[in-house]
Order: sequence, then structure tokens, then C-alpha cells
Amino acid sequence: MNRKTVVVALGGNALQKQGEASAHAQQRVADATARHLVPLILSGYRLVIVHGNGPQVGNIVLHEESINTAEVPTFPLDTCVAMSQGAIGFWLQQALIDEFSRRHMHSVASTIVTQVVVDKDDPAFKDPTKPIGVFYKTKDDASAAANGRGFVFKEDAGRGWRRVVPSPKPLRIVEEYTVKAMLDAGVTVITGGGGGVPVVETADEGLEGVEAVVDKDFTAAVVADAVDAEALVILTAVDNAMVDYGKPTARAIGRTTVQEMQRYVDAGQFAPGSMLPKVQAAMKFAQKPGRRAIIASLEHASDALDGQVGTIIES
Repeated sequence: MNRKTVVVALGGNALQKQGEASAHAQQRVADATARHLVPLILSGYRLVIVHGNGPQVGNIVLHEESINTAEVPTFPLDTCVAMSQGAIGFWLQQALIDEFSRRHMHSVASTIVTQVVVDKDDPAFKDPTKPIGVFYKTKDDASAAANGRGFVFKEDAGRGWRRVVPSPKPLRIVEEYTVKAMLDAGVTVITGGGGGVPVVETADEGLEGVEAVVDKDFTAAVVADAVDAEALVILTAVDNAMVDYGKPTARAIGRTTVQEMQRYVDAGQFAPGSMLPKVQAAMKFAQKPGRRAIIASLEHASDALDGQVGTIIES
């Protein structure tokens, strides 16, 4: 059977419930996530998983800052992203393998520590927009938590104030051929965690990590293009992308086109740092004929792939 490939993008907030940041609590969430993803494999799809890390990497950074001494210096943000890849990848990988076992499936899952090449001159480095870490109720609360460390905070889609960091666009993933080889071997691949560890190419053709967090939805689109996926499924906390979100006139977007979504983007319908990057990543992938990008909730992932629910974007 010629199995089609699907790339699923999981939000970091879908892996951590508000107020439940312990490793054990996040493992429980990963278990529930696996129960929703394994049916996609049973339906005949090859599965690649890209996950966010917003809450997790922010917590890692806060922990690093709290112990910053001459003897134990703080790790840079790129290393913190790699740490989050390892932790979240471990939780997801273990949850998937356990779910395979419960269903008596002869399947395996594995995580790749993934580097993503970005442009060192990307304008994002001068305009931080990517939210990471915990939510604060007010700007004053956020400033107090920063404790003079020069962090930048912005209001995040009505949910509170969060630290923001540079978010350059991903150009390519360094481990592309590893992903393809594992996928061809029948492995469910977890890659591009947290959008990937951002690196730039130096003059001597080496790679160097940079202080940033790449948006996982844009990385998922790059991964989906690299593996020639049939669909990119961006799973989030809501069932659809919406127009007039939060207003009495709000309505869900169902099946649509890249052109129609561009009109909504131009009209400012989607919040930057929240739904906007999901829509833009979906549009980028879906602009090629024969592809579809889906925005839906985790609970409805299977139904969304079947075309029954969610926002489905085609060329």
C-alpha cells in the first residue's frame, strides 16, 4: 500500500495544561495526545509530528535564569530549545510507544533533535514577537517577574502578558534526510520540536546556534514540504480558524482557499503570535495543487483529515 504522509503540528500549550507544569502532568497530557494521533496511523497515514514548546522553553529559561552564577552559568536560548526537544520528545515518544502496545501494533516512534537554518539578517531579530513561558495577568506582573533582565513582554490574544523573543523564519531543516530515512523505515517521526533549534550558517560553512525560537507551524510547513506530505494538520485549542474572533459576529471558517484566507489576513482577522502564524503556515503549504492544510482541534484530528470538521485550506 502506498501510504500518504501527514505532518501534524502540535501546540506547546496542547502539551501542558494551565497550572500543571510538572513533568508527570505533561506526560499525562502526552498520553491523551497519543490516543488521538494513533488512529491516523491506523487509517493508513505515515505520521510526522512537529510540536511547540512555548510554555516549556519559557519555564526552562526561567529556571536557568534563577540559578545563573559564575560556577553554573545560564544556558543560551538555543540550548534551552534543544533541552525542550529532548523532554517533550521523550514524553510523546513514550506515550506513542505505549499506545502502540495497547493496540497491539508493531510500530515504533523516535525523536530527532532538529536544527533549523535561519537567516542571520532576518528582521525578526530586531522585533521580538514569539511568546514563550507563562502568562501574567498584567503588564506590571510581567515586569516584576523580569526583575530587570531586559525581557520584552507583549499581550497575547487576550490571555495575558508573556515574554516575547525573536522568531526568524525557518529556511530548511538540517536533519531532512534523517527524517526521510526514518519515515521510509516505518518510524513515526517526532522532529522540529519547538520549531527546531535555530542556527545560522557561518562563513566557514559551519552552523552556529542563535538566541531565538522558531515558530513550530512554519517549521511544520517546511517539514511537510521536505517529506512531500499530502496534508499539514495544525492542531490547536479550537475547532476552526475564526473570523471576527471574540465578537458576536464570530463564525468558523470551513473549507476554503488560499486566496480567501489571504483576504482575511489582509483584513487583520487573525491575532499575531496566535492564529496568524498557523494560517500563514497553512497557506504556504497549501498553495501547491494537490495539497491541503487543516486547522482543527486535537480531539477532532481524524475527522478533520476525513474532511468532516476543521478549517480545510486548498489551493
